[in-house]
Amino acid sequence: MLASKRSIMWFRRDLRIADNPALLEAIAAADEIVAVFILDKNLIDGAGSKRLAYLGQSLRALDSSLAHSLHVMVGDHIEVLKNLMKRYNADSVHISTEFEPYGAARDARVEAAGIPLLRAGSPYAVAPGRVVKPSDATPYKVYTPFYRAWSLHGWRKPAETPKNIECVMPTESDRNFPDWPLPDGVSITTAGEKAALERWKYFQENGLDSYDETRNLAGIDGTSKLSAHLKWGEIHPRTLLANLGESKAHDTFRKEIAWREFYADVLHNNPHTDKNYYTPRFAEMRYDKPDAKFEAWKAGLTGFPFVDAAMRQLLREGWMHNRTRMVVASFLVKDLHLEWQLGADFFEEHLVDFDVASNAHGWQWTAGSGTDASPYYRVFNPIEQGKRFDADGDYIRRYIPELAHLSANEIHEPWLATGGYDHRYPQRIVDHAIERLEALARLKEIKADKPLDPRA
Repeated sequence: MLASKRSIMWFRRDLRIADNPALLEAIAAADEIVAVFILDKNLIDGAGSKRLAYLGQSLRALDSSLAHSLHVMVGDHIEVLKNLMKRYNADSVHISTEFEPYGAARDARVEAAGIPLLRAGSPYAVAPGRVVKPSDATPYKVYTPFYRAWSLHGWRKPAETPKNIECVMPTESDRNFPDWPLPDGVSITTAGEKAALERWKYFQENGLDSYDETRNLAGIDGTSKLSAHLKWGEIHPRTLLANLGESKAHDTFRKEIAWREFYADVLHNNPHTDKNYYTPRFAEMRYDKPDAKFEAWKAGLTGFPFVDAAMRQLLREGWMHNRTRMVVASFLVKDLHLEWQLGADFFEEHLVDFDVASNAHGWQWTAGSGTDASPYYRVFNPIEQGKRFDADGDYIRRYIPELAHLSANEIHEPWLATGGYDHRYPQRIVDHAIERLEALARLKEIKADKPLDPRA
């Protein structure tokens, strides 16, 4: 009797069964697959407790989908994979292609050690590097033309869901599932492919058709809330795109998916911009040193209700509404005059959906130093943003009980309300109008009649 032929499916940011080309290739290549996830010490050390807890839940969900056959291994990637290949007589390792700097470097190191990695698919509808200018084959630096070219390029339909997966059953010593607890008082979204598909179904039925009108309203459930599921590959963007029509609301949602892919493309072509300025001139700006004001920003105690509600949402849920992400970023850079990396690092610590490309370039967009950047002189007014996108104050009340007694007309400016500080809400740490002028003055210092726009 011939021994079973085996292949290894190395899961990373693709913790799902459906629409997973690498898994299909692994199944096709062998009689049985060895399903494995390797706990990466470098990534674990850089992740906060919320994201680790989510990952632990997601791994258990994937394991359930694989009839409890997932190997969860600890150790160096090369050593783990070589040992598995030897133990199971497997001759191929199947992966979804990684493009962000750390993952790409890790895979290159594994291949250099003689381990064959067979790539199929990626975390994106259109892989970074594929969408280029037709005139000179260089990458796009501006979102709108990128979006047009990305749409024209198109994407494949979702891959089939395997009907049967024959997996090698691991030994007990191969089942190193992490037990990362959530901090007290924290509640995160449910992890796993099933949860992702259920949320997508709910959003299609209850939010997608009005997405263009509701996506900026922080106080309602008007966004897909699929970012964590996309980050861990519990659902693929192809699956989302396949269900979109041509209405304004659907096109707006499609454009949000394209923003994620644009930022992945930008980081792929400029790998240093995860921590460094895309527009180098902004490194020359005068910035303040982090002090007590930075601590107040992190704790949601700035005295600006819309900013504080957002920061407390981050601390409590490991997630923040996209509109408020821009508001708190602008406040950090342009009201507190701190470098964007400080905020980006704090987001990395607390966001369950942390994605290196989207995080770094979302911050750089608001800071004015990134591609397609919001001009530095555009300073978000934290009071007016709250009035516009949380008119009734429901979002603020949800996260700031000290202000729950105030009316919609009072809650955005408690300093003007009788009894606004009765429940010990903090006073404002800065005067926004003054700091806006200071931010513009600092911008003027580095302009020196030279263009700041990277497109120039």
